[in-house]
Amino acid sequence: MNTTTLVVVRAYSVALRALIGTLAIVGLAALAAFFVLPAQRDTLLKHLPPLAAFSVSAESFDATATTAAGMIQTGAAEGAREREQRAVIEYIARRYRVSDQAVAGFVATAYRAGAEYSVDPLLVLAVVAIESRYNPVAESTVGAKGLMQVIPKYHLEKLMDHGGEQSLLDPYVNIMVGTQILREYQRRLGDTEAALQMYGGAFDEPTPQYANKVLAEKARLEALRQKAKKPTSA
Repeated sequence: MNTTTLVVVRAYSVALRALIGTLAIVGLAALAAFFVLPAQRDTLLKHLPPLAAFSVSAESFDATATTAAGMIQTGAAEGAREREQRAVIEYIARRYRVSDQAVAGFVATAYRAGAEYSVDPLLVLAVVAIESRYNPVAESTVGAKGLMQVIPKYHLEKLMDHGGEQSLLDPYVNIMVGTQILREYQRRLGDTEAALQMYGGAFDEPTPQYANKVLAEKARLEALRQKAKKPTSA
């Protein structure tokens, strides 16, 4: 039996079970109407779940029945993204000796921030690695705070909606604001290397040493991404 046939058979099986459940409820309601006193009948019928809850809508049935035709490719794409993030989490937790549960939150936030500000999330995570080594309460001698080492006095307007300077020790806020800053530098300078140099406070240095460190870390993460894209064997 091929995949399409199997999914369709399962869909009809689900529909049949739901229909049987509906008929059972209808039969119970009919018995209540004939064999109990009026007052008891009203109470019983009042507590019966609505029949709509047991019905099978044409829309849900159609969606189930057509799963084989359209969901395999989508599922494969989602699997690749999940594999990518899982590989990134495992790599970071192992390399920087950080709890994988904490790293999972950092990674999820980086992907969200990357989508919102059009920045590669792997670049965001690479900046985090170089700036703080994934220490969410890190603070530098010049007052830079958190995972992406944001200096609050230069970005107060971005922090207003998050509760002010103290919010930078919240990993979510720190990554979102840090990514916003990095995107602004990219737009202003039109070059990722230059944007990284500015982000690291090294814009005037003769060599792009800071940017090279970030990009080297991103290259390691990119290798994980490319590996995750390869289809897994059945």
